[in-house]
Amino acid sequence: MKDLVYLPDVVTLALDENKCTGCGLCIKVCPHNVFELSDRKAHIVRRDFCMECGACALNCACKAITVNSGVGCAAGIINGILKGTEPSCDCSGSKCC
Repeated sequence: MKDLVYLPDVVTLALDENKCTGCGLCIKVCPHNVFELSDRKAHIVRRDFCMECGACALNCACKAITVNSGVGCAAGIINGILKGTEPSCDCSGSKCC
């Protein structure tokens, strides 16, 4: 599958590598391979690929990951499915999904 970048430089994803224990759960649950593990720590390597679904933060036992889930493209897709409408993240301006 082609790598999808949603909107460059707007993702709310953050990782505190000092808190990371290197468990690797973020790598397992991320649908877009945003994270990689090296030196026994997770690292964000494809930040713009993040769709802000929140799976990484929900599964991070040490609370090293934060993301404002429900505000990005994932929310638009899920809302479209639930409502039976076209997926839309309701972004505005010239940069839209």
